[in-house]
Amino acid sequence: MKTKSTVLTANTSEQRHYIAEDLPLVPYGNNQFETALPMSLTQLCASMSLLLALEFKRDDALTSPELTRDYLVAKLAQSEREIFSCLYLDNQHRVIAYEALFYGTIDGASVYPREVVKSCLQHNAAAVIFAHNHPSGTLEPSQADKAITERLKTALATVDIRVLDHIIVSGSETTSFAEKGLI
Repeated sequence: MKTKSTVLTANTSEQRHYIAEDLPLVPYGNNQFETALPMSLTQLCASMSLLLALEFKRDDALTSPELTRDYLVAKLAQSEREIFSCLYLDNQHRVIAYEALFYGTIDGASVYPREVVKSCLQHNAAAVIFAHNHPSGTLEPSQADKAITERLKTALATVDIRVLDHIIVSGSETTSFAEKGLI
């Protein structure tokens, strides 16, 4: 996605900038935006994802589980296949980065602990939150979900990286391993 595109308004020579070239969303005030053209659902979801990413800068801490869930729903809810991702955090739980690491099919994704550890170290993360979606609509963690979370937690503990949560996203709903006592 290319960033910032310029558009001239119809009744003035004032220049306005889209948040991205293919997203006709224009900032016009203090955290307010308007659409310059009609937007498809895909464009609207992409806009929300981009705005949330801009909102999560390195100096922002994840201050509530709700904020984390909202961010992950925006990132994962629309996917038709399973995606396993990581939210990398520093020791103050400020967001370093979000990354989709593994892509699967409609009912599963292969997750490789070695690659997760490698990516966490590359981001210099002190903590991590895992997330993946269930396109099938179920929110319950599978035995495979529980097993890989435990394997990842063990692997990351060897390099002093804390696993804070593993969140499953299904549509606009989420399930937290931490809240269920699974981490």
